[in-house]
This record gives sequence, C-alpha cells and structure tokens, in this order.
Amino acid sequence: MFKESLMPENGAEIMGAYSHGIKVDLGNNKEMIFITGQIAQDANGNVVCEDIEGQTEYVFNCIQKILKEANSSLDDVVKTQIFLTDINDFSKVSPIRNKYFANSKPVSTLVEVSSLVKKGCKIEIEVIAIKGK
Repeated sequence: MFKESLMPENGAEIMGAYSHGIKVDLGNNKEMIFITGQIAQDANGNVVCEDIEGQTEYVFNCIQKILKEANSSLDDVVKTQIFLTDINDFSKVSPIRNKYFANSKPVSTLVEVSSLVKKGCKIEIEVIAIKGK
C-alpha cells in the first residue's frame, strides 16, 4: 500500500473527510508522515484545558500518539506549523515546543489566526515527519 491512514485509539473526533495522519511509503526504506492540525479537543469533542500551556502539552501528546501509530516519534519531525489565536502566547508556547523538539529541531512556522475550528481552542499544531522503515 502506498499510503496508510493513521487513526489513534481515543483520538479526537473527526469533523470531516480527513485522517489524523497519513503515512506515505517513499520507497528506499523511507516513509513520510503527515499529521493534520491537532487541537486541544478530547474524543468527545470537548475542549481540554483553558490555558495555553495545558492546551499545548495536550496537543503535543496527541501528536506523539499519532506518530507512535506510524512507528515514529517527535525525533523524526522535519517540519511543524503552529497556529495561535493570540501571538502574545508565543512566549508561553515556545519553551514547551523547544522541550518536545529538542532533538529534531524541525523547520517551523508560527502564525496568529483569528480563530480555530473549535471555539475555546487557542493552538493548533501540524507536523511532517520522515523516518526509515
């Protein structure tokens, strides 16, 4: 199979025609993993945590679960995009981001957006990883 959908157990509710992640076989013993933007939403669709630090930790844990589903980890991440509803939260998010990406040091984009898909969510993070088979 060229691509495989990644749907971790107890993952957040899917709100449309998409996957939490997709693993793509690149050949040459390499796989690329794309993870859709993750927000601080539990399996029942409830927003988890009200503060940006708690939401950021929750989102990184969700990303780790999806990467694990692909036999990968945060160390394989090569690109990340972070969306904040308040750019002033950057100083709170950055140390958490740095902790999770201490080894991989991916290229990164961080932008402020007016809102996210779920009211009450303050951060969304998507990643791309490449790993050997």
